[in-house]
Amino acid sequence: MSKKGKVLVAMSGGIDSTVTALMLNDEGYEVVGITMKTWDYSASGGSKKETGCCNLDSFNDARQAAVEHGFAHYILDIREEFGDFVIENFVDEYIAGRTPNPCVLCNTHIKWRALLKRADALDCEFIATGHYAKIRQHDNASPNGVAGRGRFVVSKAVDETKDQSYVLWGLQQDLLSRTMLPLGPYRKTQIRQMAHDYGYPELAKKNESYEICFVPDNDYRGFLKRNVAGLEERVAGGNFIDKQGKIIGQHKGYPFYTIGQRKGLDIAFGKPVFVTKIDPDNNTVMLGEEEDLEQNEMLVGKLNLMKYDFITSGMEATTKIRYKDKGALSNIYPDTSALRQAQDKLPSVKVKFYENVKGIAPGQSAVFYEGDDVIGGGIIQRGSLDTEY
Repeated sequence: MSKKGKVLVAMSGGIDSTVTALMLNDEGYEVVGITMKTWDYSASGGSKKETGCCNLDSFNDARQAAVEHGFAHYILDIREEFGDFVIENFVDEYIAGRTPNPCVLCNTHIKWRALLKRADALDCEFIATGHYAKIRQHDNASPNGVAGRGRFVVSKAVDETKDQSYVLWGLQQDLLSRTMLPLGPYRKTQIRQMAHDYGYPELAKKNESYEICFVPDNDYRGFLKRNVAGLEERVAGGNFIDKQGKIIGQHKGYPFYTIGQRKGLDIAFGKPVFVTKIDPDNNTVMLGEEEDLEQNEMLVGKLNLMKYDFITSGMEATTKIRYKDKGALSNIYPDTSALRQAQDKLPSVKVKFYENVKGIAPGQSAVFYEGDDVIGGGIIQRGSLDTEY
């Protein structure tokens, strides 16, 4: 047994997770590699070859690195659990007129829990992944008096072009306390050089996948059509409307559109128009100009807090409403509505931006930052609150 401890490393077969495992192995940890199969793409009826983290080549690449460096490697099949939770949520959210973020849901509810369960079975003290972010234990009192001492907090990676702190907002304290993210202090160029130095130059050239693993052809509309019986017939014949409610055309079904979408509308106005609102109850899709996408407030539910125990009314934060968003200054207010708290299993917050932001999309994640630290995050429920604070 290593004096540093035993760590279970999630290995996808790509450069980041492979270097993570080899780095920890060199540092003296007893490494156990694990590759998770989350999805069988052939079951979805997609037209393209299976790619990304769930194909046989990736499994073999991960196993080869483990064998060559003398540590154990296992394959964990979590397809049933993944499908029941992540894919059902993905479909349900689109049917509800929202835009889901399945990778966040998978990280926080499936992969990390599956890793922790297997880590316990293998007597591993830690779990590690190849995400670009940092974790530390918060040991300073907050200047505004909010309790946070001793809590584990995710913060941004050194390489902000690769930073993945946004997708980790849902990790709870028991998971964070046992998680290692070794790549946080490094830039991607350094990791590529490490791959060369370890003797895996092909990893440095390997294409990175930014697609949803169960939709590798990036056609979510096709996925919905193949996996929801009779969907096209159920939602066909709906109307495009303008912001005054006037019918201006027909769409192909509200689940096939997302907030901010401009291309693929198959409607001409002589100027760019965008999807600004989706109403599943009436099967309508509202179109407007780019300025109609701007809002300065939203309701965020299903909250998970990291840095602090609670949100103080008016707490200032930089809020990101999508993965590549730079973030915007805002104030956060606990939603004290008795009705709202009764409806939500998890608390909600109201967010008021200092300036308008563009493209608030229900179903997407909102993540709150204090400097580089993640205060917490949640799921956007709606914008335009028209409420007092």
